[in-house]
Amino acid sequence: MLVEKLTVSGQFLALSRFDPQLFKHPVEFILANGVKVNISSPGIIQFTPSGTSKKDIVLSCGVHGNETAPIEICDDLVTQILRLELTPQHRLLVIFANLPSMDIEKRFVVENLNRLFSGAHTTSSGENNQERQRAKELEQVVANFYTLGSASSERLHYDLHTAIRASKNDKFAVYPFLHGKQHSLEQLAFLYACGVNTFLLSESPTTTFSYYSSHQFGAHAFTVELGKVHRFGENDMSKFAAVRETLTALIVNKELNIPAFPPQKTYIYRVNQVINKQQPDFKLHFDNDTPNFTDFKKGHLLASETGAEYRCEFDNEAIVFPNENVAIGQRALLTVVATKL
Repeated sequence: MLVEKLTVSGQFLALSRFDPQLFKHPVEFILANGVKVNISSPGIIQFTPSGTSKKDIVLSCGVHGNETAPIEICDDLVTQILRLELTPQHRLLVIFANLPSMDIEKRFVVENLNRLFSGAHTTSSGENNQERQRAKELEQVVANFYTLGSASSERLHYDLHTAIRASKNDKFAVYPFLHGKQHSLEQLAFLYACGVNTFLLSESPTTTFSYYSSHQFGAHAFTVELGKVHRFGENDMSKFAAVRETLTALIVNKELNIPAFPPQKTYIYRVNQVINKQQPDFKLHFDNDTPNFTDFKKGHLLASETGAEYRCEFDNEAIVFPNENVAIGQRALLTVVATKL
């Protein structure tokens, strides 16, 4: 009955959110096209093609439950696969990460899930809440997925988000710190084909989901920001046509032909300052509707709190992810400066 419900409606996400007990135990079945389906728990579904797979692809969304456009994109992909409208040619793991936060339409229930990977769910202070439990589960799911794949497979992880505020550069990606390894022009070209024209090169380890996959498993992994937060059903999906078409092509084609990366059409930044909130009176010194990538002159006061002021260190230093309402100890602002690969 469950398998029939999934293959007729394709509504894996809806069942995961509103009837999660259906997936209390792992579910396995094979579609009519030979694709094997494994559901390990609510919101986590894996597809394995009948033939040889050259890529191990992770698509994650809903790490923040109110970032709805990526959730709707991934939901549509899963639905089409379950209903035999798409046939994956590569191993594919789709993760709807924070189901309870989707239900309350907030970034998280207790704690920011995207600050809890690489073991931070056990090493940072705080109660053992559902976000910490989910981070531990997702780490294990990704570890199992990659280690059970072929040693020769290309490992990919695109963690899809939307930003709290508008951005001068609507779609952008954070490239995790690579510890001296080369950035992949092929991956930048793929993301450009998705409509992403701006890239932030991280220069230090973090506790994000994409850094976990990159550092622990050598995956080409990115945090991909696809515009601004909107409520479920209020996204203009025409704005995501390129990312939907390119992700679909990645999944259903054995080989993917993408035009070369065009550096002259893109913006590349390096992270210059990571500003964490240390005091309750932390305050940003620009308007709440100031878009991401707004730049300022050297010396401009960006934020302050008891005992500290944070100023631009360079002309044209730009702001990304400003949020003065984060918990004490967490990142309240990134600043970036233009760079080249």
